[in-house]
Amino acid sequence: MNPEVRDAIEGLLRDHRVVLFMKGNRAQPQCGFSAKTVAALDMVLPDYVAIDVLQNPDIREGIKVYGNWPTVPQLYVDGELIGGSDIVTEMFDSGELGSVLGLAEPTGQPPRIEIEPAAAEIMANALRDRPGDVIHLKINAGFEHSLSLGPPRAGSLDVTSGPVTLQVDRWSAARADGLKIRVRESLQGQGFSFDNPNAPPPVKQMSVQELRTALDRGDKLWLFDVRGDDERAIASLPAAKPWDEAAIKLIDGLPADAPIVFHCHRGGRSQAVAERYRRKGYTNLHNLAGGIDAWAREIDREIPTY
Repeated sequence: MNPEVRDAIEGLLRDHRVVLFMKGNRAQPQCGFSAKTVAALDMVLPDYVAIDVLQNPDIREGIKVYGNWPTVPQLYVDGELIGGSDIVTEMFDSGELGSVLGLAEPTGQPPRIEIEPAAAEIMANALRDRPGDVIHLKINAGFEHSLSLGPPRAGSLDVTSGPVTLQVDRWSAARADGLKIRVRESLQGQGFSFDNPNAPPPVKQMSVQELRTALDRGDKLWLFDVRGDDERAIASLPAAKPWDEAAIKLIDGLPADAPIVFHCHRGGRSQAVAERYRRKGYTNLHNLAGGIDAWAREIDREIPTY
């Protein structure tokens, strides 16, 4: 193997505890095996590093040689190869995946779930058309909810609400107590909405006027600029800390309810970073609406726009 490729792979494994080499990214896997692996990992772990091998042919071929494993995806934990799609999926189904990741398996207590009558009727009608199937509820580590029809699965918990019985895996069950499922009307038609008291609160949008007031008052908050050095050299807020390794370590040491504000150029990248910390359990997160562009236009016109 090319020494530079080996160094790059070993650097990724050294810097990150959980690394998935895959085709595509977590939001858009580019093969079925990568999609299955992401689905299993997302049920257990809210945040991990995913490397898109399609963007780097050297890594794509090098990782096969490095781990002596002929296919992608490949999951590494603490620098050790765990396996590919089939192994990761089987470990999730058996409960081993949480143990490998250092997470205690949930006890498997049936949660309390309320399904409003209109939603229950839709589910009951779907089951009548699929004899032998059941409705599966999944809630991943990022508190994304999904319902699907399929055969019963060993190890899942049966949860009855009114006329409907759901099958819930143990990880989802640990996140589902108090869940309310309702019908949602939209332009696309009917769907389901999930009111889950266990989910971390959404990322709040902070206006530039609100940030200025908070800074003028001397409020205790943590402000981070997630842009790169090149953009910060053009325009920056003096109060904002750069997004680097030191910032990441700082946030990891903050309480979950610490007031944290992220900003970028116009708000898109900072929203994505804030969502990542929301999945990790932080509860007082803010995204600066409009980013430094809005600050320059509405608060301080001496800051350049670009």
